[in-house]
Amino acid sequence: MASVQKNTLVSDVGADSEIMPAAPIPSDGDLPSPENLLQEYKELRERAQRTTNALASAAHDLKTPLSILNGYVEVLHSEKLGPLNDRQREVLHDMQASGKRLQQFIQDFLTYSALETGGLRMQFEDGNINECLSEVSRLWSNRFQQKGLALYFLANDKLPIFPFDSPKLERVISNLLENSFKFTPSGGTVWLHAEPHMWERRAAAQPSTAERRRQNVSQPNSVKVSVSDTGPGIPAEFHLEVFDDFFRLPSNENQEGMGLGLAIARRLVQGMGGKIWVESDAGAGCKFSFLLPYKAALAAASKGKNR
Repeated sequence: MASVQKNTLVSDVGADSEIMPAAPIPSDGDLPSPENLLQEYKELRERAQRTTNALASAAHDLKTPLSILNGYVEVLHSEKLGPLNDRQREVLHDMQASGKRLQQFIQDFLTYSALETGGLRMQFEDGNINECLSEVSRLWSNRFQQKGLALYFLANDKLPIFPFDSPKLERVISNLLENSFKFTPSGGTVWLHAEPHMWERRAAAQPSTAERRRQNVSQPNSVKVSVSDTGPGIPAEFHLEVFDDFFRLPSNENQEGMGLGLAIARRLVQGMGGKIWVESDAGAGCKFSFLLPYKAALAAASKGKNR
């Protein structure tokens, strides 16, 4: 647990001591005007937009040559161009794994850039969320087994058919599973679970007095999806920050990754009209959960950029 300590200065006051004058308080004339603050804010926004676009362009330019390199590594690894000895296979295996990691980093940043600039739109179609979750579990099961982790998912037949963006939901689940895979030690367990949920959302149509009251809900109106693990957990003071862009826990600064997995998950969930959060204590594992409404909000796509 991180602690905050107050800095205290203790000095001996003697004949040679000198008391430093306090810093002058700026007068009202030195304070920037609201117009100047607004102009500076707009300039910072434009600069951040240009930087994001430039980095996204660079990442996109790296994608093609990296794909070519990965393709050649796969051809060599398949021994179609000649037999390999054990050492050569080991080197190619490492090259293949590193290439895939770099490819994932680039894809993460491209997705982040599209979400940040509003270029990624939601495509809602009626679907079976059990099939979506089952497919993601199947894709991750081999990696979990190789690390000695148990991954459990049991379909819930109480979940109805409802509209959601299947590829983006798969990306959210994959990012959450990757987070658990990365930080859960060998021998641990990860659970993927989905269930109907009664989401008492605040009335957005009447933001004045009705905003303080919750809508009355008598039937499940959303699905709650959770990914739980037996990893080291997250201290309570970081429960909000873990969803920030490029954030990594102080204890995980040496871990691979750009710190975008949970940030992308948050933006995608919000883009589908849902919300995401984490429940955890240090040393007691993590439980990441998110809600998706059965009825997609009309303005859901515009919410993906906002916190």
